[in-house]
Amino acid sequence: MITITTTNVNGIRAAKRKGLPDWAYDNAPDVWCMQEVRAPQPDVDAIMGELAERYVEADAAAGPDDVTAMNEVCRVKGRAGVALLADLPVTARRYGLPGLGEDVDSGRWIEADVRTPQGYEITVASVYVHSGNADDPVKMRQKYRFLDAMNERLAALRDEAARGGRQSVLCGDYNIAHTPLDIKNAKANVKHAGFLPEERAYMDHWLGDLEFVDVMRALAGDIDGPYTWWSQRGRAFDNNVGWRIDYQLATPELAETARGFVIDKAPSYDARWSDHAPLTIRYDV
Repeated sequence: MITITTTNVNGIRAAKRKGLPDWAYDNAPDVWCMQEVRAPQPDVDAIMGELAERYVEADAAAGPDDVTAMNEVCRVKGRAGVALLADLPVTARRYGLPGLGEDVDSGRWIEADVRTPQGYEITVASVYVHSGNADDPVKMRQKYRFLDAMNERLAALRDEAARGGRQSVLCGDYNIAHTPLDIKNAKANVKHAGFLPEERAYMDHWLGDLEFVDVMRALAGDIDGPYTWWSQRGRAFDNNVGWRIDYQLATPELAETARGFVIDKAPSYDARWSDHAPLTIRYDV
């Protein structure tokens, strides 16, 4: 059994100050995908090293060198960035998506091939899709360009799994609520980025034509939420007025091994170290 966690840390330096290392000690997921790291490489390296030490203190790893850390910072200072931490053996690393070379595209996709305790190799990706802005055509074109590149990569991963190769799970903040079950106020947001029909059509394609599985939805069933993000405005967190925009999308064979999930929503607004809640899923692989 392994655990895979995804969370948008909303700035890894700020998250560290608010308790991120303690969460690492208490949970120590086997693979931890992070988004919106938003820090320069030296700071990321130092904090990832500290998180690895907490894994050792929690007896999840024999030493810090047994915890693999990888990341890609965004070339635009203070923007985006993704990271991945694993206490499983990592056999290959890949950075970025083909065809995306502009600064706005960087630091939003990394992949690791990891070996599970049962001897399988699976691909885990840490994904950040920027939010876009329905009132800004340039930002929406950038988002759709990234989603188009994801189409190509997901198709390739689907084909690899279908041939009996590595299964895959794509973890991250997609900044898309797929259906009305995934957003508290669906009708009020149909013209807002994150719930536009054009964005949701990409999810339809991935979960339909490409046969990926929304693992948490498959486990939870057709219920409202559970949400993973809450606005900092008003009392959205206290009233659970949220969005489900953090996903683990897996190829079918891997998805079938999922045994449960946890959304670690903090007990109060002030106790949060991010405006996103970590989503952890257990896989029997």
